Amino acid sequence: MHNAYSDALDALLRDCCTPATVRALERQADPCPLWQTLRDSGFADCLLPEAAGGAALPLPELAPVLFVTGRHVLPLPLAQTIFARALLHAHGIDLPDGPIALAGFDEGAPAALVADARHAQWFLVQDGERCLLLPAADARAEPTGAHADLTLRVPRPDADTPAAFRLAPGTLRSLGACLHAVQLAGALSRVLDLTLQYANDRQQFGRAIGKFQAIQHQVSEMAEHVAAARVAAQLACDSSTGQPGRLRAAIGKLRASDAVTPVAAIAHAVHGAIGITEEYDLQLYTRRLHAWRVADGSERWWSRVLGEAAFADTDSRAVELVRGWCECE
Repeated sequence: MHNAYSDALDALLRDCCTPATVRALERQADPCPLWQTLRDSGFADCLLPEAAGGAALPLPELAPVLFVTGRHVLPLPLAQTIFARALLHAHGIDLPDGPIALAGFDEGAPAALVADARHAQWFLVQDGERCLLLPAADARAEPTGAHADLTLRVPRPDADTPAAFRLAPGTLRSLGACLHAVQLAGALSRVLDLTLQYANDRQQFGRAIGKFQAIQHQVSEMAEHVAAARVAAQLACDSSTGQPGRLRAAIGKLRASDAVTPVAAIAHAVHGAIGITEEYDLQLYTRRLHAWRVADGSERWWSRVLGEAAFADTDSRAVELVRGWCECE
């Protein structure tokens, strides 16, 4: 999953978003230098009409860019900012500087978990049809308490807070599911790469552990999940507009989230104790995988969405129903 845009971002992040940078930002280092580099690159505006030579980047072309942010576990909400700036621009609202996080609330839920929001300066919040653009201080976000977690808990805004604009209910949740599906696919692919490299390098009984059939079986299972997550993420972004379809986003997020537990478990089993150490990079990825897994709806949440859609369509068989979800715009 790559194109000229993702190749450019990949080259940029290899220099400015190293594992050392990720660790520093998890320890509350100043995010401004990294964010300024990203803003100067223009990627935050790639869904705006003036991007890509006068036209917004189509969502399928954006998918490889989001994939790269996942492979590098970018500790700033660039992907969320891309969609937020496009929505604000479409509704005639002045675009703020600084990273923007997206928060969509379940019906009746008192708060939302917003991934990669620790260094966000703004929150675009949707409660029902109301969308509010809040400075970070007004969002009243709180840390989750998990070790080095970039996710924040954002309480539901007051009912009397005026809306900046209105969107169909669930729009931000679908956007978040789509972007996190692709980021999950990127991080999963990187975990597979790390595991393959370790299995080929680690020697036991006179040969690499990757030569043992038991390890090969585990790694092949990982590869199946990673490939399935990538295909599902591509499906989630298969849209002729700048926004994903809700059911496609549901399928993408469901499958990508479902891959997290087995892939992370196998990766740590193959690595052994070294995989959970602070000095080794694997834990940077597996911790973020679990954070993104529950962001904007876990696999259980999106399974219910798909199940309700299936029950609502009593005229189609299962295969026809799924084909229709994947073919509709």
